[in-house]
Formats: sequence, C-alpha cells, structure tokens
Amino acid sequence: MNSDEMKGKWKQLKGSVRERWGKLTDDDIDIINGQNEQLVGKIREKYGIAKDEAQRQVDDWMRADQQAHDTDVERRRAS
Repeated sequence: MNSDEMKGKWKQLKGSVRERWGKLTDDDIDIINGQNEQLVGKIREKYGIAKDEAQRQVDDWMRADQQAHDTDVERRRAS
C-alpha cells in the first residue's frame, strides 16, 4: 500500500493504527488523516523514536496490511 492508498482507506485503517500504536489519541488519528508523514511524525512524538525507525514501523505495518488484503482476495477467488 502506498501513501495515496493509505489516504483513500484511512477510515478502514484507523482501528488498525490504534491497535498498532496505542499511544496515539483520537485527535492524533484525526490530524493524521491518512497522511504518511503525519503518521510517522506522531509516532516519533509519542514514542520518542528516530524518524527512520518510525518510518520502518509504518512501512512494515502497511506491508502487513497489504499482505492480509491480498490473502483475503485470493481466498475469495478460490471459493
């Protein structure tokens, strides 16, 4: 999933973001509004980590979400 896809799917992804980064508040989630750089910035702020680490976490999370989506699509096609 790229940044544009994240913006488009933001309403569906909010729960996953809250689950992964529990320190983010509802206000943080609203401010982020599907923007990759905002998400990275808020993670850095709340968790006190470097930008590279925050970006790695977001990239890993986006990759895992895409893999889950692809697996679900494949399951639906097979049935």
